[in-house]
Amino acid sequence: MIHFLAQEQEPMTRAELLADDPLWLILLKAVVILLIGPILTVFMIVWERKALGRMQNRPGPNRVGPNGWFQSIADAIKLPFKEQVIPDTADRKIYFLAPMIVAVPAMIGLAAIPFGPEVTIFGERTVLQLIELPVSVLLILAGASVGVYGIILAGWASGSPYPLLGGLRSAAQVISYEIAMGLSIVGVALYAQSLSTGEIVAAQEHGWYFYLLLPSFVIYLISMVGETNRAPFDLPEAESELVGGFHTEYSSMKFAMFFLAEYCNMIIVSAFATTLFLGGWMFPFVGLDSPLNQGWLPLLWFFGKTFLLLFGFIWLRGTLPRFRYDQFMKLGWKVLIPVALIWVMVISLIRAIRTDGTVSTGQILVVGAIVIAVLVLLTLLLPEKEVPEEDSVPLTGGGYPVPPLDLTVPTMTPRQKALRKQEARKSVESQQSEQVEPASVSSGKEATDGDL
Repeated sequence: MIHFLAQEQEPMTRAELLADDPLWLILLKAVVILLIGPILTVFMIVWERKALGRMQNRPGPNRVGPNGWFQSIADAIKLPFKEQVIPDTADRKIYFLAPMIVAVPAMIGLAAIPFGPEVTIFGERTVLQLIELPVSVLLILAGASVGVYGIILAGWASGSPYPLLGGLRSAAQVISYEIAMGLSIVGVALYAQSLSTGEIVAAQEHGWYFYLLLPSFVIYLISMVGETNRAPFDLPEAESELVGGFHTEYSSMKFAMFFLAEYCNMIIVSAFATTLFLGGWMFPFVGLDSPLNQGWLPLLWFFGKTFLLLFGFIWLRGTLPRFRYDQFMKLGWKVLIPVALIWVMVISLIRAIRTDGTVSTGQILVVGAIVIAVLVLLTLLLPEKEVPEEDSVPLTGGGYPVPPLDLTVPTMTPRQKALRKQEARKSVESQQSEQVEPASVSSGKEATDGDL
């Protein structure tokens, strides 16, 4: 009997524990994961408004509930009862379908995120995760990229020019930054030698990837802001340019679904960054056998890291202005993607050398420092580009003319000159007409005029 119990408590992998979950436990996990997004969205809206109010020296919500914390609940109750306005030119079927396409993938993306280690729930051994696949990373990426189809369809189905422009911007934005995000994850996959989220977290036991793969981490942070259409990359909405962007013609509960999807996507990409680069649910500087990484405590560490990244979204919105569209696309195609490609090549080279085993880590660092020093010297030795002297007005990268340094403001506009010439011509003509003798008038005509 003792031998049988010892066999029963043998350590199992995460995939084996999840495969052994009963149906009631799977349903319980699914319900909790579906509720995480909406519940955190209610909290995030008030938190963001309060934080932005603090940054901009103005009050945030402070009327509904204690210190205004029930404001989001009041909004959630109000939105379903608001009047629903549908444009006459809208394609009604796609108009109704678009918010669902955006919201549903946003709420199920957390299914493959590992929230904690092995625990016991009502006597059942399991892990704090719903599904564990060999390609969980690709599953999360696919779910995050499906939502853009709903944005594009919402812009097209509204039958209005501003939403259409917002949908087209969103398509270009996701294509640009999804590539950079995928390339930033390649380095993590090469180091962890797996695309499973649980194995990636376990591989960070001896070092988190946010400093081991710092360029990948920075590229991912920039890409996740562009992926979620948040400031300063909120070009699909752009209130000052497109009124409201792709959701201009939406109201009532459909607008609320777009709002919910935006914040759920923020939560997903932040949780994904925590899993890939910040050690997931692990406490820093301790091993997996530490009491801090056992039981339910790691759930606190995971959400603490996630909220830190979510605060970064708020901080960016409160400090940076919106990018111009050409600046935004230039950053994605000419900076992030080339740097990510070069970084993937460097990581592949380092992994190949370390697998060979003939070169130590210190030698790799020395060679890398020498290469960087040589590149810096070469950039310093390159001659400065000579700017040709031209009479034309120089242009900035966005096509906006810059006034020359020797600009002189004319005292009179071309229109004023034309009016002056016209007045002078009229005065000359009037003077000439005065010099000509007036025509004689007959007495009969004078009598007739007098009678009138």
